[in-house]
Amino acid sequence: MEFFDKLGIMAIGSRLRMLTDIITEDASQIYQLYGMDFKAKWFPVFFLLSDGNPRTITGIAEEIGHSHPSVSTIIREMSAKGLVQESKDKADGRRNMVKLSKKGQEAVAPMHITLEDVGTAVEAISKEAKHNLWKAIEEWEYLLAEKPLLQRVKEEKRVRESQNITIVPYAACYQSIFRGLNEEWITAHWKMEDADYKALDHPQEYILDKGGYIFVALYKNEPVGVCALYKMDDPVYDYELAKYAVSPKAQGKGIGVLLCKTAINKARELGAKAIFLESNTILKPAIRIYRKLGFKELAEYHTAYERGDIQMELILNNKNIEQ
Repeated sequence: MEFFDKLGIMAIGSRLRMLTDIITEDASQIYQLYGMDFKAKWFPVFFLLSDGNPRTITGIAEEIGHSHPSVSTIIREMSAKGLVQESKDKADGRRNMVKLSKKGQEAVAPMHITLEDVGTAVEAISKEAKHNLWKAIEEWEYLLAEKPLLQRVKEEKRVRESQNITIVPYAACYQSIFRGLNEEWITAHWKMEDADYKALDHPQEYILDKGGYIFVALYKNEPVGVCALYKMDDPVYDYELAKYAVSPKAQGKGIGVLLCKTAINKARELGAKAIFLESNTILKPAIRIYRKLGFKELAEYHTAYERGDIQMELILNNKNIEQ
């Protein structure tokens, strides 16, 4: 088909739906051919119940991989045709059990005859085809169970967008963005404190001149993220990771992770053994990033900010984190 040839494999969902529609339409006519008043979508439930064992709707849904509402709809339709019946579970009166009715049981033998002919026809198609569709579907199901398509697309999106991200050292021209981004996230939940004003209004004096570093993330040459390394006068920690902020319009592109990795690698290059940070658990995305990068929560540490309710540390090794 020319349309699918143009789109290629990215149209796999549409093509599979079209194939499903073709098979489903044929299935409806096949049931008519064998004198059965039966819908194709009922088959998984019917086949499961054909062993004679009653089941709950939840149990059926789990076994055939359908949603509970989907199975409820199928049971309701089959019940209207007299193929199934429901009764209370003798062991638990709160549960309804479903089984084939007498009419449903009488349909089992004709169904087996139908399935035998359908199976032979499908095998013939499989032999004519160059590729084993059934095995291919199994492989795709396995791979998507390991990593869903949505997650894979998110990763590809992040990789593509990361090509437009550059991390650069702080320069005076970035002072306003350094202050603005930090003030934005701080005041969204709390109030600015004296230590904030000092560092954000005078980063050269309070961070850089004291042996610290500031990194700026550029997305398509526009500054959208910042992160600082404070030099600490501490017997355990060499640097503090702080003043980390990413513009809301640039979030979801992996910029925060790149900023943190850049800061960590810089500390490692400088011979640092440990990095400290202070945050608040309300900032869940940031906390996830810190944990992902290896930071561990401290049991006790004296907070420097009123808003701080979690302190973390990262013990460094000699290996840089890949960007």
